[in-house]
Amino acid sequence: MSFIQISHLTFGYDGSYDLIFDDVSLRLDTDWKLGFTGRNGRGKTTFLKLLMGQYEYRGSIVSTVQFDYFPFEVEQKQNNTIDVVEQIAPECEYWQIKKELSLLEVEEEVLWRPYYHLSNGEQTKVLLATLFLRKNHFLLIDEPTNHLDALGRKTVSNYLKRKKGFLLVSHDRQFLDDTIDHILSINRQNIELQKGNFSTWQQNKQRQDAFEIAENEKLKREIQSLTAAARKTADWSNKVEKTKKAGKDSSGLKPDKGYIGHKAAKMMKRSMSITNRKEEAIEQKSKLLKNIEKEENLKLSLLQYHKMTLLECKEVSLYYGEKKVFQPVSFCVQRGDRIALQGGNGTGKTSLLKWILGEQITFEGQIQKGAGLKISYVSQDTSHLSGTLQEYAEKEKIRYSLFLGILRKLGFSREQFDKKIEDFSGGQKKKVLLSKSLCQSAHLYVWDEPLNFVDVLSRIQIETLLLEYQPTMLFVEHDAAFIQKIATKCVTLNA
Repeated sequence: MSFIQISHLTFGYDGSYDLIFDDVSLRLDTDWKLGFTGRNGRGKTTFLKLLMGQYEYRGSIVSTVQFDYFPFEVEQKQNNTIDVVEQIAPECEYWQIKKELSLLEVEEEVLWRPYYHLSNGEQTKVLLATLFLRKNHFLLIDEPTNHLDALGRKTVSNYLKRKKGFLLVSHDRQFLDDTIDHILSINRQNIELQKGNFSTWQQNKQRQDAFEIAENEKLKREIQSLTAAARKTADWSNKVEKTKKAGKDSSGLKPDKGYIGHKAAKMMKRSMSITNRKEEAIEQKSKLLKNIEKEENLKLSLLQYHKMTLLECKEVSLYYGEKKVFQPVSFCVQRGDRIALQGGNGTGKTSLLKWILGEQITFEGQIQKGAGLKISYVSQDTSHLSGTLQEYAEKEKIRYSLFLGILRKLGFSREQFDKKIEDFSGGQKKKVLLSKSLCQSAHLYVWDEPLNFVDVLSRIQIETLLLEYQPTMLFVEHDAAFIQKIATKCVTLNA
């Protein structure tokens, strides 16, 4: 057993007034299966790069293990996969490679194919297997599920259950629950380490938030009561002072200044006590609510289609050249349906969505789309995004103020509005596409893997929105929790 000791870590990017990390101290056990969660843009990937020594920082990071980062950058992708593996982990033997790949349900023959011929899912599994073969290394795994279908995610989670000594960044709640035994969370004001999985962390967070909100309300009432008492004491003090300065009363007697002085001193002591209690309550109140995430409700502008059926596909198959992508499939999209398209990697889910949107792809079968049907589309790909948010809003013909308002609700800071979109994190780019879609009035929302890289809190916000407004949807997503909550029907594509 060994430890990673992080002491007084402080880091901020050049030219930025805000620190990403300020005086962070942590002690991490290298045998832990450690999850890592937090809002997009909070610095999860930055933290991994600091561990890798890629940035200069104040403080210290001391470790007896070396760090490896996933996804590992493969330079010679034209080489056979076995050569790539041996270059990354030259000390491992062939039988060890075979054993690791079998645990990940990858056939041995992939080792003798060029690496670039492997699917994204196969590349993910080969790299994970290879990196875990390196001795005395702690693996930093940055969002491995984005190129994995549901079956692939289950296979990789089962594989990680057998392993130890890794830090896993993922926004898939089920995946985290199945694989980790400790969790590190970047909150609004601090970094917090807990034992358990994502669900236990979320339950603890909800309890802590509820306690702080209740305590805050109690202190607000106490402060109001103390303020009123202080005002009343001040009024009494003024009256006593007037009595002290008064001359003879109607009976010709002078006021007893000794008694009045005693009374004034007693009231002064009471006033100071009230003031001290009020200051203590204000100080306690100031320590609350700093880490409570504001999950503001999103809105959607739905258009009601004039017919019950919006779209119907009958015995549809798509082709890449002469190759049939999937077996004939039939389904109907009616008002209020939220249909999840399912199937393994490479079964043509994205291609089917693009074909429905009008892209020219060779097909057989029939499609009937309702006349005047307005569709809002979220692409799986974010590589086309560039320029400022205002330029993007003008290009997409959406209301800029509404667009920024949605991004704010999804966790963007105002400082991020000044950046170019190409400098955003993967999750922030996906939120740009989602926010654009939420700005559009549509009959049908077609979303292709909308949650890739998107943080858990934003996923919950989107789930809440969809359950409240119940738009008609056709979507592809591999987050099991999201599908279970949102889908009203599932359509499976078979190769």
